[in-house]
Amino acid sequence: MSHKLLVVDDERDIADTLAKTLTREGYETVVAYDGEEALQKLKAENPDIIILDLIMPKLNGFDVLKEVREKYKDKWRPVIIVSAKSDLESVKKGYGLEADHYLTKPCSVENILRGIRIMISLMSARIKEE
Repeated sequence: MSHKLLVVDDERDIADTLAKTLTREGYETVVAYDGEEALQKLKAENPDIIILDLIMPKLNGFDVLKEVREKYKDKWRPVIIVSAKSDLESVKKGYGLEADHYLTKPCSVENILRGIRIMISLMSARIKEE
């Protein structure tokens, strides 16, 4: 089963390169370049996992994460933050808003893929529990 991933980053080169890499790895990918577009794509595409930058125009990643957790309770949807914000307060805030994983830029694609695989294995475990 192919999982659908939403890649959210205002740096188009990063978002597009990551999406292409994830597609080559067998994932279906959707890209958004700001927080507002991310919420639109979330509603329209219903991704399984969100890879989310924090520093973005229109709506930052923290606000996107907060809305995801408040409005989309239909299923557990892992959110992996990938951000240049590496300070302890940002990391605490991300996890406080129920991020599932937090990676800091620069970050290798291997680390992102590892995070995705971990989230997929947790999704499988959650389905078995229900």
